[in-house]
Amino acid sequence: MPNTLSPAALHETVADHATPTGPDLLARWDGFQDWSDDRLRQGVDPYWKHGAGRVAPEAAMTDRGGTWFEGINLASQDYLSLASHPAIIEAAARTAAEWGVHSAGSIALMGGTALSAALEKRLAGFLGLADCTLFPTGWAAGYGVIRALVRPGDHVVMDALSHACLQEGARNATGHVSLFPHVSSEGVARRLARIRAEAPEAGILVVTEGVFSMDSDTPDLAALQALCRAHGATLLVDVAHDLGALGAGGGGALEEQGMIGLADIVMGSFSKSFASNGGFVASNSRSLKQTLRLFAGPLLFSNAMSPIQTAVVDTALGIVDGAEGAERRERLMANVLRLRGRLESLGFRMLGRPSAIVPVLVGDAALSRLATRHALENGALVNLVEYPAVARNASRWRLQVMADHAPEQLDRFADILANARDWAARELGRQSAVAESVE
Repeated sequence: MPNTLSPAALHETVADHATPTGPDLLARWDGFQDWSDDRLRQGVDPYWKHGAGRVAPEAAMTDRGGTWFEGINLASQDYLSLASHPAIIEAAARTAAEWGVHSAGSIALMGGTALSAALEKRLAGFLGLADCTLFPTGWAAGYGVIRALVRPGDHVVMDALSHACLQEGARNATGHVSLFPHVSSEGVARRLARIRAEAPEAGILVVTEGVFSMDSDTPDLAALQALCRAHGATLLVDVAHDLGALGAGGGGALEEQGMIGLADIVMGSFSKSFASNGGFVASNSRSLKQTLRLFAGPLLFSNAMSPIQTAVVDTALGIVDGAEGAERRERLMANVLRLRGRLESLGFRMLGRPSAIVPVLVGDAALSRLATRHALENGALVNLVEYPAVARNASRWRLQVMADHAPEQLDRFADILANARDWAARELGRQSAVAESVE
């Protein structure tokens, strides 16, 4: 690695390169590529890592330049440690032999199977709702349901930290998008009252999440649903990060708040607790499924989930909904509490509530990039999230805990992060001194 890092590699962000100019649509991005390559050469590009084996509590990976890292893995989204579960692997192999490996069509054109129809029914029952529709990805589900339901004259009222698929779906459906302060029921109430006074006939969709992935916090879902009822609005809850992993029965934040079967629309992703790509939208509406099939572009014009993915999710749901799922959630939460306690004792500031996501504030771009480089080099596989995905100077490590992490792995991981933070602070001081002496 270079002895002194370039200011651009340390301080510039993706936002600085997001609006290139010039008539050549490809060449205008060359400066961004140069900056990205410079970051990689200097070891401060934390993205585009490639796994080098199974997802597990200890794993190996390479960066996009081929540099090898291995260590304790809190960078993978496998909250219940089902990605390599023997029953999951067996279900995938059995289904591949019986059904093949490809859906070979959209849901409208024979891409569905008896497996997917059965999973939709089973998942609806698990959620306490009348019906469920599978999507090829979680992104497709969030984007697609909003685009299918909302028309240009309608309004979307959404949490300011809602996932990008929800925000893009809303802004591509209507110009009437209102962001409310994060997890603020009062903010929703004010916006609903104003919109209803100004547009009494407009449809209104209120959008929130069960657990927010960057802050690990939860809104008052019952209060939001009551507000929607009072103002003739519809509530959409994204449960991607809590379904399966939280709640005594795996029902996530909805279960914790006594809201199973009561939210207007529930959507989510299988990629966190159910060991597969794919997503879903569920509700008690008698017409939503047919509406989604014909008016949700990501569903209508994409190949359906493969038989293998469907079987994997079905098997995972069986585990989540049984005694083993309860035991895995207990181990997951014990690990979460242990890690948060250890990090707090080392002087770290964490956000939100205990969940499989542990957001650890690191600081500005330079410190966080150097600390992440040091952590990776010393055996902690960690994801850094920085501006513009989060607020400027609020870069964070988004730690993702698994049920199968051993307590000693979590303790060692926390110690590596503390050493990385302290080393990065010293290194920044050294580089600043070198820069001053050159000047």
